[in-house]
Amino acid sequence: MAERKAKRHDAVTQIVADWARERPELDTGPLEVLARLHRSFLRYNTKLNASIERHGLSVAGFDVLTALRRAGKPYRLTAGQLADSGLVSSAGVTLRMDRLEKDGLIVRERDAEDRRVVYSRLTDEGLAMVDEVFADHLANEERMLAGVSPAERRQLARLLGKLESSILDADDD
Repeated sequence: MAERKAKRHDAVTQIVADWARERPELDTGPLEVLARLHRSFLRYNTKLNASIERHGLSVAGFDVLTALRRAGKPYRLTAGQLADSGLVSSAGVTLRMDRLEKDGLIVRERDAEDRRVVYSRLTDEGLAMVDEVFADHLANEERMLAGVSPAERRQLARLLGKLESSILDADDD
């Protein structure tokens, strides 16, 4: 396996070398960082989708289930609360919840005191499903990070947080 890794073509290195040859006056440092990030994300996303879809869920449905699970007992949130958790618009959340309800993973319940408020709550089947899928998800991520030491992971997480802030700050320009 190490031999296969050593022979693996490094497309970013080649792209940077090509630009250095064709436009030596340009600094391709940003390309090297962000192209690697983008390529890593694409590979991660493919493995993430495959891992979750094996359980008959979409990533969107998984997002809803994990948000409900993280909410703690009684594992319920409104569509607005789900949208605020960083998922999507309330309308998008509603479409996801329709599918999860049809699959028996959530139920919708009206608030006892304010009938206008509707909660989505994990069913026992939904709770069991999200616990199983999330454990598999973490194991999948652990496999993907196997070549990175715990210290390197902490450093990378810190640097990616800094990168995210830098990208957000660029929007202010």
